[in-house]
Amino acid sequence: MLELTRSKPIQPIGEKPGQQSVWTRWRKRLRKNATRLLMAAPAVIWIFLFSYIPMFGLVIAFQDYRFDKGIFGSTWVGLQNFRFLVSTEDGFRMTFNTLFMNGLFIITNTVASITVAILLYRIQRRFVTRFYQATMFFPYFISWVIVQAFVFALLNSDTGLINQQLTRMGADPVQWYSSPEHWRWILTVANLWKSVGFWSIVYFAGMMAISPELYEAAQVDGANGWQQTLYITLPLLVPLVIINVLLSIGRIFYADFGLFYIVTRDQGLLYKTTDVIDTYVFRGLQRTGKIGMASAAGFYQAVVGFVLVFLSNWIVRRIDPDRSLF
Repeated sequence: MLELTRSKPIQPIGEKPGQQSVWTRWRKRLRKNATRLLMAAPAVIWIFLFSYIPMFGLVIAFQDYRFDKGIFGSTWVGLQNFRFLVSTEDGFRMTFNTLFMNGLFIITNTVASITVAILLYRIQRRFVTRFYQATMFFPYFISWVIVQAFVFALLNSDTGLINQQLTRMGADPVQWYSSPEHWRWILTVANLWKSVGFWSIVYFAGMMAISPELYEAAQVDGANGWQQTLYITLPLLVPLVIINVLLSIGRIFYADFGLFYIVTRDQGLLYKTTDVIDTYVFRGLQRTGKIGMASAAGFYQAVVGFVLVFLSNWIVRRIDPDRSLF
């Protein structure tokens, strides 16, 4: 009888048989997931230090911030810093350019990347596929300063290669850096050249996850390459496309500063089609030094992007719940 009593575990006070305390369960989970937690710790710490702690500085968006007074001593101005975004002609222009160009980039990048990925997937020799991937992926690592030099060599009014070809064909040369109507497609082509290699690899990896048995069954049924792409590849890529598009929509109010500022050489005659929120705020800081205005623009971009992600995800969820992001 004494041995049976000693073999039974001591039951904590207030705990029913078969139940474990909260601390015991947490300790077991920590011990079980210790490796994963250690791997995630650097990223979590980085996000906490550089994304969450700086959020305290958002109060600057509602202040007439001055360095000598600091955050706690600067004058509170409410929504005054946000007025230039919605009440001025410049604010409407830069907001429209940001939305239009980023929307154009999302559409063209998605279509071009999927097309290139499908073409790469259809190549039988893997060595040739890797060669094309490396070749197209290389521009992704080139800075916009180098890209600007390439673009200027092509579009220079006097010695540019494009104007030289136009002259040889009997056409008049174009003053590219004083013609804003041409720069929507110029920036689109530059963005495609730099980013299509990266995104094509993303979609190519998604295609590699598709079971080859589906293609073999389609070939047995007599489906050609176009039909296999249309009825197998594209439908199975839809979830990946939706995730990438939703994440891109979240940053639709953030323009690529290097593309819009460096590639255009900050030419004032091009502002009609190339001036976006980021470049406008940068020039405003250079001229006026108003930190509150820049902080208000960043806060505005983050909030609108957050709302657009939830709205887009809600639309996807209403159409097909299984393909929504969350």
